[in-house]
Amino acid sequence: MVSADTGPYQCKPLPEVMKVTRNFVRIFIMIFGTLVLVSYLYGLSHASDQAALWGGIPWSQAQFIVPFMFLAAFGFLMYWWTILYQNDASVMESLRWPWGESDGGGGARLLLAFALLVIPSALWLEATIFHLDHEYSWTPLLVVGVLALACVGNILMGLLAYSSYVDESPGGGKMLLGSILLGIQCIIFDGIYWNLKFPW
Repeated sequence: MVSADTGPYQCKPLPEVMKVTRNFVRIFIMIFGTLVLVSYLYGLSHASDQAALWGGIPWSQAQFIVPFMFLAAFGFLMYWWTILYQNDASVMESLRWPWGESDGGGGARLLLAFALLVIPSALWLEATIFHLDHEYSWTPLLVVGVLALACVGNILMGLLAYSSYVDESPGGGKMLLGSILLGIQCIIFDGIYWNLKFPW
């Protein structure tokens, strides 16, 4: 009989087995971040009415929102570069929620936040186009749900950044600023204002 803690089949603690590395998060963002850009290019290329994607927001207001889209992208890149490239891997691993303690599982927390942001973001435009083309009773829930998940991801990014700032981790302030710049567009303009103005 082979002991659980000896030999080639040595059991590892569950947290160690589930540990998310910095390289994994980097690859994840490279793949799904690219899919976000591709989804926008593809969506705009086949949308029957691009103006309808603004919903009930008139262009007189939309033209002032567009610069915040670029600020949001800048904020995300600032956050992404700081935690995944500028800092040591140990800083990512130390990320914690404001109500918890650092336990080395920061990679999993960061991956969750990023996944909830970028995967719905890659689906939003197609979901909106599908709603405009079909207007089934359930399609508004699809679009609002996708945006809500992206907002939750943005909020989780902000919570991790806030804890990093409080812990005086390197780049914590830049991460917090990046999540705020992203949140102005993602949460305020897309998640709240766009949904309120859209003619459901």
